[in-house]
Amino acid sequence: MPKLNVALIEPEIPQNTGNIARTCAATGAALHLVRPLGFEITDRHLKRAGLDYWDKLDLTYYDSLEEFMTVNAGAAMFFYTTKAPRRYTGVTYPDGCFLVFGKETAGLPETLLEAHRDLCVRIPMRPTLRSLNLSNAVAVAVFEALRQWDFPGLESAGEARTFKWS
Repeated sequence: MPKLNVALIEPEIPQNTGNIARTCAATGAALHLVRPLGFEITDRHLKRAGLDYWDKLDLTYYDSLEEFMTVNAGAAMFFYTTKAPRRYTGVTYPDGCFLVFGKETAGLPETLLEAHRDLCVRIPMRPTLRSLNLSNAVAVAVFEALRQWDFPGLESAGEARTFKWS
């Protein structure tokens, strides 16, 4: 089964990271957190947002962006930024790829974006707005990769208990 990785570079808001953790647990994506974090991992807001999904999460920590890049050298990476000229739907996501997101207040470092310019992608939005909420952007990206892979290992139909389908 293909593996998807989500990397958060220096996330700042515990609720966003908790929501992203829940998305990763529900979809089977691995979550990679790059320090410094803007919160303690024991933060009640982080835990509450992730609810009871923490034990189902494939989670890895890194002490720096440099460590993250070194450990994962050679892996396919896509860098999400409002500055990219290419849409996130315009790339093919390979098995084992990383969807990389920056911190809420500043995004990814300019040097990282410059070094990987042709791997930068964006989620289209109105030009007058700054960006989507980080947890929403991650969900959009994760589900596009999974859609391309035909949602491996995920339930695609629910059981109707009270509603009668005609």
